[in-house]
Amino acid sequence: MYLVLIAWLYVTVMMAVAEAASPQGTVLGAGITFLLYGLLPVAILGYLLGRPGRRRALRARQQAASMADPDAGGHAPAGAEHGTVAPVRKEP
Repeated sequence: MYLVLIAWLYVTVMMAVAEAASPQGTVLGAGITFLLYGLLPVAILGYLLGRPGRRRALRARQQAASMADPDAGGHAPAGAEHGTVAPVRKEP
């Protein structure tokens, strides 16, 4: 993925250089060419193609956080099943 993005940036840099070096071209036109043909599409494509990796990282962080916190599972605290917690009863 990164190779294609880098190659496209190279092509757009060469387009911008050709625009700036042309007798009819300007440096402002070269900058706009690079921004609109190069950086904007690469940024959008990089964001879209990086989504699965970000999603995997988020799931891994959530799983690690749930494993690190023993009470995150919603179960009773440790020892509650053995009578270490006083039972609730009615007044006599």
